[in-house]
Amino acid sequence: MANTSVQFTIKIVPAILTINGGSSSLKFAIFATGHGKPQRTVSGEIERIGLPNPTLRVGSSRRPVKVQNHAEALALVLEQINETPGAKDLSAVAHRVVHGGPLYRQHQPVNAAMLAELERLSPFDPEHLPADISLIRCCTEAFPAVPQFACFDTAFHRDLPRVAYLLPIPRKYEKRGIRRYGFHGLSCSWLMQQLKERAGEEAARGRVVIAHLGNGASMTAVHNGRSVDTTMSFTPTAGLVMSRRTGDLDPSLAAYLIRIEKMSVDDFQHMVNAESGLLGISETSSDMRDLLDAQQNDARAADAVDSFCYNAKKHLAGLAAVLGGLDTLIFSAGIGENNAEVRARICHGLEFLGIELDSIANNQNGAIISKKTSKATVHVIKTDEEMYIAQTITALLRNEVTS
Repeated sequence: MANTSVQFTIKIVPAILTINGGSSSLKFAIFATGHGKPQRTVSGEIERIGLPNPTLRVGSSRRPVKVQNHAEALALVLEQINETPGAKDLSAVAHRVVHGGPLYRQHQPVNAAMLAELERLSPFDPEHLPADISLIRCCTEAFPAVPQFACFDTAFHRDLPRVAYLLPIPRKYEKRGIRRYGFHGLSCSWLMQQLKERAGEEAARGRVVIAHLGNGASMTAVHNGRSVDTTMSFTPTAGLVMSRRTGDLDPSLAAYLIRIEKMSVDDFQHMVNAESGLLGISETSSDMRDLLDAQQNDARAADAVDSFCYNAKKHLAGLAAVLGGLDTLIFSAGIGENNAEVRARICHGLEFLGIELDSIANNQNGAIISKKTSKATVHVIKTDEEMYIAQTITALLRNEVTS
């Protein structure tokens, strides 16, 4: 088991810096935590790291920047927040780490053994883990006296039933950690917390499907507050059609393209994670907003939107079957929170699951978008991974929780 024996005596936590690295992005925030719940004092994001035209957003302002990798992006972030109140009095730096592998099932302090294990795990998720490790090392160098914490996206799914996590490949690979892990766990944790506050304990313990639909997209079935199945698998590439990722794909396609098209393994990895999904089908954009605007006049854009909605509907129905029915559906993340047409197209035809949308509430991005007569309640809830991280680490530092 991972080492969780590190003790902290800090009782009042002045500020926490959260770092949320994506494959080509870096979100950051500072939370004042000395009194009550964490309060966000500054937040921002660097987008398109290593791609053309990267930008830095701090609050509502935005400007172009030059960054080639996550280390350069973090250096720019630290420069930006250096004068922020509380930035020089950090009690912790907390990182979203996408993949915890079989060992790390809890949010916990970073130590040398963890970094070594994450290095070993890097081939599990080469799109995210190397950047996550780089960010931790850079923050350790920048703040040598400040404890670093890792919050694992896979931790929410740690209790998946064996039938859900076991992959249908030779059993020897399970011993090497090859299994379904599931991701977007920090978002799921936040959304379940918000559901409980909004609808009560009974709703939060019912049969829930979370639809986290953003550039990365996944769905998770939750019962009694625990993940029982999820669409992403060994890596975040599996499951739903996404902005640039394929989602589920015939595995023999890799062998075909490598053998017949002479594609390298790295080229295939890049294709399924950066050139596919909405972008691959449309050949024009990975942004759902662009595709919806173009669908009337561009058959490729229409195909991309159709594929996304059809695929999401199919997975939603499958997860409802796992749950034995559906009490609550939560839409979240960029597409899920803001796009009424996509929500309506996913839910259309699922009346047999008890889903009846209220078109007016849906078009207004209401908090509840289902009819009062709907057997399943459909919520729209804004996700906030950074706030969840700040809450979790504040509690750890105050010794209020142990995991």
